[in-house]
This record gives sequence, structure tokens and C-alpha cells, in this order.
Amino acid sequence: MLPPSLQTSERPPHWYAVYTSPRHEKRVREHLGHRRVECFLPLFRTIHRWNNGCKVQVELPLFPGYLFVNIPRSERARVLDVPGVVTFVGPRGEPARLSDFEIETLRSGLHLQKFEPYHGLVIGQKVRIHTGALQGLEGVLVRNGNGLRVVITVDLIQQSVAVELDADAVEPV
Repeated sequence: MLPPSLQTSERPPHWYAVYTSPRHEKRVREHLGHRRVECFLPLFRTIHRWNNGCKVQVELPLFPGYLFVNIPRSERARVLDVPGVVTFVGPRGEPARLSDFEIETLRSGLHLQKFEPYHGLVIGQKVRIHTGALQGLEGVLVRNGNGLRVVITVDLIQQSVAVELDADAVEPV
């Protein structure tokens, strides 16, 4: 039998994906910040051209409709109470844990590479990134006119992103 102090101790936090209302990712991140819930909303920069011809750089979610929270499973109600949160990603709405390695690698490498969403996953060669900030992540190699891109997919939420890499940064799996 554990001492009472250990019986009531909180379980360690884990990363979970949260599905949000469309275009509410940044607002949900703001609300979670006010509640002191650690979250991660990967963003990318792109140029948008408005109807009047003006071009402006905007930051958009890398995984539209999703963000990631690092909480003990027992605190999921705190997240579900946030306006704009629809549900946790997982079977029957139960939170499914994400790989700490994938989230931490994305967090640390996002600013070092050019990322953009990649919606049409093309069948290609599976590769592993073996150098740089994204070392250890696996994805599918896509060749385009600008060089090599690796498409990294977060399987749980079925979303992909493309990252531009040098040819010598990847190896076949």
C-alpha cells in the first residue's frame, strides 16, 4: 500500500491532440494559456493576397483544426471547457497519447526549417531524417521542381506537413 501522499499524487502529463472549431486554433491557445495549460500550436508563415491586391504575411496553423496539449489525463475536463475545443483526438473521444519525441522534435525544429501544410500525400519512398533539428522523424519523400521535400504525417490526427530539406539530410528506411 502506498502512503497517502503518493496515492493522491498527480500522474505525469502527456501530449494529446485536441480538435477545435474551424479557425479557432489561436483563440483556443490563448484561453489555454490563461488557464496555465501547456499547449503547442505549430504555425507557418505564408503570403496572402487580398481582393484589393495587397499582399500580407500571415501566420496560419500548420495542422488546421488541431493543437496539442500537455496535461495529465485527469485534467482533460479543463481543456474540454475551453470555448472552441470540440474534443480530444482518439477512439470514441478518449484522448490518445502522442509521442513526446514527435512533439518535442517539431517544437524545437519548426523555426529552423521552412514548413507548410501538405494535404495531398503522394505515394513515395519512406525516409528518415538523419541530420539537423528534425533528426529521427520519418516521412515520405516527395520530389518537386524546387528540390526535395519530406512529408511528415502525425498519424493520430491524419495531418501532414511538408518540409524542405537537402538531399543528404534523408536516408531510406
